[in-house]
Amino acid sequence: MALDRISLSDFRNHAQTTLEGTARMNLLVGANGAGKTNVLEALSLLSPGRGMRRAALVEMMRGGAADGFAVGASLVGAEEPVRLGTYTQGAQPGRRRVRVNSAESSAVALGEWLAIGWLTPAMDGLFVGAAQDRRRYLDRLALAIDPVHARHAGRYEAALRERNRLLSDDREPDPSWLDAIEAQLAEHGTALSEGRARLIDALMAEIVAQPEAPFPRPALSYVPGGPLGYEGLSQALHDNRRRDRAAQRTLDGPHRDDLEVLYAARRMPAAQCSTGEQKALLLAITIAHAALSAKGRASLLLLDEVAAHLDPDRRAALFERLRAGGSQVWITGTEIAPFEAIAEEAAVWNVANGTAERR
Repeated sequence: MALDRISLSDFRNHAQTTLEGTARMNLLVGANGAGKTNVLEALSLLSPGRGMRRAALVEMMRGGAADGFAVGASLVGAEEPVRLGTYTQGAQPGRRRVRVNSAESSAVALGEWLAIGWLTPAMDGLFVGAAQDRRRYLDRLALAIDPVHARHAGRYEAALRERNRLLSDDREPDPSWLDAIEAQLAEHGTALSEGRARLIDALMAEIVAQPEAPFPRPALSYVPGGPLGYEGLSQALHDNRRRDRAAQRTLDGPHRDDLEVLYAARRMPAAQCSTGEQKALLLAITIAHAALSAKGRASLLLLDEVAAHLDPDRRAALFERLRAGGSQVWITGTEIAPFEAIAEEAAVWNVANGTAERR
C-alpha cells in the first residue's frame, strides 16, 4: 500500500498543493527554499509525534492564513482507500486534530495504518550530539513499529515532570503521593525500556541481513539509564528519594537511556568516525528500519537531500536497496542529475514557490 492524492492546505509555504499519481519512488526537485522539505514534513505528520522538524503547530501554518492548516492523503492498494488527515483550526492553532475516513481519531491511530521514517541533514550530528537526541531518535523508530510506544513515552514524561516538581518543592513530598507517581514511572518506564530494547534487537537482525558494502555495518547497543524491570526501577526510585531531592531531579530511569553505535568492522564508536562514515552508518540504520517497518503495514520513507553527499557507488547501492524494500520512498534534491538511475520509474515533481508540478 502507498499514499496518493496528497493535499496540503495553508501548510508552510504551500497554499494549496495536490500530488497525484504517486509511485514507489517519488522525487521532489527544486531550488533551496522552494518547499520540497515542507512536503516531507507534511507527510511526516501522518504519524504519531511532532513530525520531522519537531516544530510547533503554529509555525506550520502558512503566513497570512487564519484558519489553520490541513494535510491529507489516501492510503491506496487495499480493497478500499483509507483517507488519513491531520489539521489545526484557527480558534485552536496549537491543538492537532486527526481524522481517519472523515471520523475524528487520534495521532496514535495514524500509526496503526502507516509507519513513517525519515532522514534529514539535521540528523547528521546524531552520534556526537546529546543523549537526549538519541533517545528521541530511538523512540521515533520504536513508535513506527509499535504505535503504543508513543503512549508509554508520553505518560512516562508526564509522571517524571510531576515527580521532579515534588522533589524540588520546598516542602517535604507526601510519601504516598510519591508512591503513586513512582508506580506510574515504573509501569510506563518498563514498557519504554522494553520497547527500545526490542527495537534494537529487531534492527540488528535486519542490519546483519544486509550486505556489508558499500555502506558500513553499524552495531547498535541499548544502554539503560537505570535498573531494568518494574521491580528494579520501582525500588531504585523509592530508595533514591533523598538523593534525587538533593539533586531536584530524578537520576535513574529510561529518561537517561542512550544508544551506542559502533562501526562494526573497525570496532570504532560512531562519534569518532569521519563525517562521511557517520552519514553512511545513519543511512544503513535508516534502510534497515524501513525494511522492518514495511513488515505488516504500509511504510513511508522520507529522505531529504540524501543523495547530495553520496559517491556514485553508494548512490547506486542506495537505490537498489530502496527498490528491494517495501516502503514508498520520497526523496528531495535540487536537481534531477543524481537520480537519473531511477528517474524513469519514479514520479517526479518540480517544486517552486510552494507549488508542485508533475513532470
